Amino acid sequence: MHPTTGPAEYDASSLESLQSLENYLAWIRDAFGGDLRGRVLEVGAGTGNYAAAWVDRVDEAVLLEPASAPRARLVERFGAHPRVTIVGGGVAEALAGPLGAPGGALASGSFEVVTLVNVLEHLDDDVGELARLRPLLRRDGALLLLVPALPALYGSLDALVGHRRRYTRAGLGATVRAAGYAIERLEWFDVAGVVPWWLVGRVARARSFDGPLGPLYDRVVVPIMSRVERRHAPPIGKNLLCVARPLVGPATSPEAP
Repeated sequence: MHPTTGPAEYDASSLESLQSLENYLAWIRDAFGGDLRGRVLEVGAGTGNYAAAWVDRVDEAVLLEPASAPRARLVERFGAHPRVTIVGGGVAEALAGPLGAPGGALASGSFEVVTLVNVLEHLDDDVGELARLRPLLRRDGALLLLVPALPALYGSLDALVGHRRRYTRAGLGATVRAAGYAIERLEWFDVAGVVPWWLVGRVARARSFDGPLGPLYDRVVVPIMSRVERRHAPPIGKNLLCVARPLVGPATSPEAP
């Protein structure tokens, strides 16, 4: 849940503060439904907060994290797990080495799922990164994305963790299609989080994720809203969730419908 390109190292303290948000992380997992299965590559795994919600539910997990401090935390949490492989470096670097060769951990066509959760917004070249990942998927594989939404919400917390953007629905759709995927689902996520994020990041201009609001939201709001959004698709949300399938052939243009 953090960048795969850019500075080789970053402050992972904000990731540790998210570890306690177990209901929220499980909500993301469950929102992907049956698509999170088989052999899964998580790009930008951070300290493993999101991975902890799903690694025991899939056949195999490959966790890619470029920065050494959060990667060390991944080793602490999952190093003894029989179905977890931890990979260092960014996507391009890893694919160019032996891990990307036939039989390697990142061999072409070896994953049912590639997932990026709160990662794409950190990248300068988001289209290029998704395009590099496409050959790793099997023909019936799935790209699973969660990104921050609504540019008007961009505030101090976005800047704190290095977000380069918050996505519009049309903008994320164009990015995914331009990278060579067909969109199966593109949905708003976490409508109840819109106002709190605006208040904390735009009005109060908070400079830390520490404090009682996050755990309180996780404990009280998430159990209710996860059930509501499962039954009724929200008209807007703090995030966007996308499920896409790899196309065979060249990528489409960003303007494709």
